[in-house]
Amino acid sequence: MASGGNAIRGTRVGSGPMGEQDHGYHADRTAVSYWDGLGNETVRYFAAGLPDDEIPETIDHPQSGLPAGRDKANPPALAKNEPYKTHLAYVKERRTDDEATQLLDDALTQLRERRGQA
Repeated sequence: MASGGNAIRGTRVGSGPMGEQDHGYHADRTAVSYWDGLGNETVRYFAAGLPDDEIPETIDHPQSGLPAGRDKANPPALAKNEPYKTHLAYVKERRTDDEATQLLDDALTQLRERRGQA
């Protein structure tokens, strides 16, 4: 027969007299609904005595990951996805050699001024 530990038979380890009242679940709460751009609703609960300015206006909707607001008629706009850029599009955005040289000279001048080597 194997025995171990010092728990009383038939009890859970760590159990005790604590109930919901000891965890704070009995506190008065108020429900606040949030809607995302797709019309999904989620409800968050806040303490009843919390001032209205401390309740956030927007949250991230847990299911869709989109921003959600308290105004059902005007939810936050959906995020815009940038189209995929090709390598050629990035090459067109690069600076010219003259602009790069000027930026490097400005950065070196500022660094020398900070070090006192001007």
